[in-house]
Amino acid sequence: MASMPVFLLQLQLQLLVWLGTAAVASAITWSPSCPAQCGNISIPYPFGIGPNCFMEGFEVTCNKSKPLLGGNVELIDVDLVLGLAHVYSPISSTCYDTNGNFTGNDSGMNFAGTPFKFSDTRNKFTILGCSIVVYLQSSDNGSQIYESACSPTCNDTNRITDGSCNGVGCCQISIPKGLVRYNFSFNPTLNISSVDPQYPCNYYFLADKNRYQFMVSDIIKHQILERRQKGMPVVLDWLVGGTSCKKAKLNTTSYLCLSEHSECIDSTNGLGYYCSCSVGYEGNPFVPSGCQDINECGLPEQYPCYGTCVNSPGNYTCNCPRGTHGKALIEAGCIRDKSHLGTIIMMAGGVGVGILLLLASCVLTWRKLKERHVKKRKKKFFRQNRGLLLQQLVSSDETLIERIKIFTLEELEKAANNFDSTRVVGKGGHGTVYKGILSDQRVVAIKKSKIANQFELDQFINEMVILSQINHRNVVKLFGCCLESKIPLLVYEFIFGGTLFNHLHDSQQFAPLSLEDRLRIAAETASALSYLHSEASISIFHRDVKSSNILLNESYTAKVSDFGASRSIPPNRTCVTTAVQGTYGYLDPEYHQTGQLTEKSDVYSFGVILLELLTGKHPSSYGRHTERTLTLDFICCFRENRLYDILDPHIVGVGGEEEIEIVAALTELCLRVKGEERPTMREVEQKLDTMRRLGKSKCDFDVLQNDGMEADLPSMIPVEDSADGMTRQYSLEKELMLSLAEQPR
Repeated sequence: MASMPVFLLQLQLQLLVWLGTAAVASAITWSPSCPAQCGNISIPYPFGIGPNCFMEGFEVTCNKSKPLLGGNVELIDVDLVLGLAHVYSPISSTCYDTNGNFTGNDSGMNFAGTPFKFSDTRNKFTILGCSIVVYLQSSDNGSQIYESACSPTCNDTNRITDGSCNGVGCCQISIPKGLVRYNFSFNPTLNISSVDPQYPCNYYFLADKNRYQFMVSDIIKHQILERRQKGMPVVLDWLVGGTSCKKAKLNTTSYLCLSEHSECIDSTNGLGYYCSCSVGYEGNPFVPSGCQDINECGLPEQYPCYGTCVNSPGNYTCNCPRGTHGKALIEAGCIRDKSHLGTIIMMAGGVGVGILLLLASCVLTWRKLKERHVKKRKKKFFRQNRGLLLQQLVSSDETLIERIKIFTLEELEKAANNFDSTRVVGKGGHGTVYKGILSDQRVVAIKKSKIANQFELDQFINEMVILSQINHRNVVKLFGCCLESKIPLLVYEFIFGGTLFNHLHDSQQFAPLSLEDRLRIAAETASALSYLHSEASISIFHRDVKSSNILLNESYTAKVSDFGASRSIPPNRTCVTTAVQGTYGYLDPEYHQTGQLTEKSDVYSFGVILLELLTGKHPSSYGRHTERTLTLDFICCFRENRLYDILDPHIVGVGGEEEIEIVAALTELCLRVKGEERPTMREVEQKLDTMRRLGKSKCDFDVLQNDGMEADLPSMIPVEDSADGMTRQYSLEKELMLSLAEQPR
């Protein structure tokens, strides 16, 4: 009868021969910084991941959170206490048809030359099926040294039941000690005529008897392969040292049980030993100080004590409480003493009640004093932070009652998780912003202002009063404030999409903005600033317009924020003299030179934002170590017909060239050194709105020139700018810019 070739899947581990002296050399290189896990599986030493993290023979490769022993055998877990490891073993199969033809695969495993052996006490050679004899074989250098066979029968298939591997549909046999490699062979012609169509396949494998229980469905239609796609758990005994404990202890330099409270245990499955922590200790015995004392008193379920528990190194004592005697380790094992028991109980009870009453009164007194102190502090801060003035303003104006809520400190502490650092979403020159969730589930931004002196407190009150008067869809909405803390707090609507600065300059987190989005953001920002200048109940100059103060929501709608430096202007005035304040790169040169804040100062800063949208460059860092500035380079490129040399590549070549040139011309106007030559924000808003209405239809400058702005938009090279005139303009701008650059940033 012809024999069938055996398809042997060699899972050969690429590990070096396990030698005692070599193991020590690896052991002493281990470091606590070595990875301790792969995915959710612990990898304790002597196993390890990476160089100098494992004993020779115990290397683990972590591939996509899956630990592989020897590079190709998946590791399930490691048991340091028993010296065991679980890995997946392959499932072999053979299937017959009614003509006696068969298909299938055979596989084996090979751990020769490694510290691992198949556990003879935990593993069983298992065969599932009805018509086959399978042989488990082991050989040494090509010569067979062990063979064992098993054949399940199915004369009466009704006797096949779940959970019972008794020879009917399933049979199991033990394996010998010291088994390090195996393969299968089978008799393909046995009882072919009796093949049951319901059970056409046979399966055979090595498996942990504690982790596999036979099910009838395993031998029907490949269901075991579907349930056990990774294979079958098999137990490996692993050894170290290559010698007995007695001999290993004679050589302290090669002895591998390095922890002080550890013991050496000889293997029962081959030459070698493994280490275990002594009784009363737990941890890793293979590393110095790896075995630590177990606090048995903290583990009452494992170490029951029904009396007084006292922990000691490696042990614990459990004694009956005072006034009782007996066995405290047994429930109800402590018996009360008979002498004067009633008197002792009464005295103890009286003393205990007195102590409890005293403690309770002390706690109540302390709590009342603390609450009183907290209330005094809150009232003090409320007065310092102009809370009384704000209350008067709110009570005198019904519109403010609806717009501003005065929050308590407890409400905002709860909302921001006590202002945990993980809730910080932004930091700026005027304060820190936290993300908070109010009791009504509204997500808000809580700004904790930097208040170091009366001037900064005035700025805080200024921002709150200004925001309370603003109602515009492109300005961040103020919900309220809290004045009960030393540092006042403002509560805004929370904008989820980040800042315009992030979208333009953080390519790792944000995709480039399209030209359409950039033009819309510019128009919305211009609308907000125009509203502040000319439509609010009192004119407001922002004074710190920059891309990091423009927030974007999920649909990229712009929201102007951070009014800490803003100033409100009386109706009869067009400017105000103030201390110069702003951000380098965005600051109006004329305002920097004269100290006179006008609405054209915001126009200049908005021009820098248009410049950012066109170029994608950051004005504060551009040319930081040279005399060049982004503004000067843009003006030169614009006036020399080299505009596209400086534009952001993401908006070039995608259409919209006319819109780009219009915005570039508008940007040049906004960046004029003299404020009187710049347009107003109202005019800028109208220009951008007109351009967006025209869309991609043909648009020329004549249409824009009749749209409400008296100052003409310049051509790419203005006729009136002769070469000498341009040189003078450039020199003036450069002089002012360099003067500004010398100021602290």
